[in-house]
Amino acid sequence: MTDLTFATAQADTRRAYLCGAPGVLTSGLVWLAAAGTAALVSSDRAVLVLLLGGALIFPVSLVVTKLLGASGKHAAGNALGGLAGESTVWLITGCIIAYGAHLLRGSWFFPVMLLVIGSRYFAFQTVYGMRTYWVLGALLWGAGMAIAMANGPAVAGALAGAVIELVVAGVLFVQARRRSA
Repeated sequence: MTDLTFATAQADTRRAYLCGAPGVLTSGLVWLAAAGTAALVSSDRAVLVLLLGGALIFPVSLVVTKLLGASGKHAAGNALGGLAGESTVWLITGCIIAYGAHLLRGSWFFPVMLLVIGSRYFAFQTVYGMRTYWVLGALLWGAGMAIAMANGPAVAGALAGAVIELVVAGVLFVQARRRSA
């Protein structure tokens, strides 16, 4: 397959990665670990947990995807795989910006990360052809704005990311099951 139609490319991506559900689940668990760290250790350590754990999301989610029976590999001619990879550049840039914001004011890291991750998920609507990603992006983005405006604690930002992603991961798993049936 070298020149897939747009709809075929989206269907291929949904099939290969179970609608992205394992990635959102893994990300939600990283947010949850950061929330626990913020509550029990410190917000500075929680920042490290989110950044270091975030670097492991894709490889861990691939393992989960394969354990659940999907290939974890899109077709060779699927340009949408490139879009997902290219959006990683924005993600890394956003992490740098969030860390810089953290150095200026510790309470800014988690709201900025919610905005960054939420913004990246908007592109996943194109990758997967699923409006669920617009909802996920909007929820994270809205939580980031609300927590920033309230100057909320780190645990609130991390917990918001965890809850939103874990709930939406459940929705994505249901959608993946329905599409495969």
